[in-house]
Amino acid sequence: MGARRFSAAQTVSEAARHARADDLPRTLCDTVCEVLAVDGVAFSLLTDTPSRQLLCASNNTALRLEEIQFTVAEGPCITAASQGVPAVGSGLRQRVTPWPFFGATVAEQLPEVGAVYAFPLRLADQTLGSMELFTRASDGLDASSMRAGAQVADAVVTALLPAHRELFDDFAYPRWKPQDVARAHWSSTHQAIGVVAARFGMSVEAALATMRAEAFRTGQTLAEITSAVLRRPPRG
Repeated sequence: MGARRFSAAQTVSEAARHARADDLPRTLCDTVCEVLAVDGVAFSLLTDTPSRQLLCASNNTALRLEEIQFTVAEGPCITAASQGVPAVGSGLRQRVTPWPFFGATVAEQLPEVGAVYAFPLRLADQTLGSMELFTRASDGLDASSMRAGAQVADAVVTALLPAHRELFDDFAYPRWKPQDVARAHWSSTHQAIGVVAARFGMSVEAALATMRAEAFRTGQTLAEITSAVLRRPPRG
């Protein structure tokens, strides 16, 4: 008998089943990238801002796409999470996008990205996060690939459910690798938001808006603004 042929979603489920607990997001990223033939993948939990936690990015471009969306507060991943449906940003080199700040920033900073596809990570009627894919081609995924992407997103949700429970029920961040990336994007940011809110007597929403504005003004990432805030000594 020949080898059993798995669908993309089945392949993701099998990879998750054999992955070490601390390497689960990385295994999922690598497998999704391979089975959907895309150029990069990222997963975020709790994607409705300001509560957001990056789980994994397959490469620096995928990570930067996440940073841009968290900084400008718009983009495919945020739309997918808030509306619970897939969102597509294609033709990004021509800035043909319903997200003007996201589209302009990607065109300027990531000219190699042609299209971004975001799928909600949903369990029943609850959105737990988002799965982001990008391609260098402006029209990299056809209708069949989009259907496979939605099925893969469901498989990712099932694989991440134990980690979701750990995050919420145990009030501790899962021990994922690399820890510096998982914590800087975005758990340290939440800590910095609290510092700014306390320092200037403002709400957490206003503090996040202030940090975003500074990132946008200076061209830094929100992670870099976070690092600067946390390095600054408290007022005496």
